[in-house]
Amino acid sequence: MAQHSTHTRTPCPQRASVSPTLAPPSARIAIVMSDLAAKACVPCRGGVPPLKGEELAALQRQVDGWNVIEGHHITKTFTFPNFRGALTFVNRVGELAEEQGHHPDISLAWGKVGITTWTHKINGLTESDFILAAKIDQLYKS
Repeated sequence: MAQHSTHTRTPCPQRASVSPTLAPPSARIAIVMSDLAAKACVPCRGGVPPLKGEELAALQRQVDGWNVIEGHHITKTFTFPNFRGALTFVNRVGELAEEQGHHPDISLAWGKVGITTWTHKINGLTESDFILAAKIDQLYKS
């Protein structure tokens, strides 16, 4: 009889842990960012506190250019040479959001896209918000 393995997801929020490395600081930052982007967003069912303090600060350091606003949400603006580039990016972010089951607020203007995200279920930030941010950054760079 074949055994079936089941994959279970860690309940919301996943807490970040950054393991020390002997790499120089610049390499360490790149490794940490790619590690965060390699994770999957985890659906939050509520009943957990939002990230605060050092946990929040540690995750913010892993997503370049994202601003934490009042400890509640993160936001970043991306620029493009024209409207078409911005619109294409919005559509790619939309596909990513559907894939991850984590949906940011997106604003589109000529040559500019604003992204704001937080975990609505707990009205604050979880690791999934930073995972999504890292994945969005990868889309922007590709």
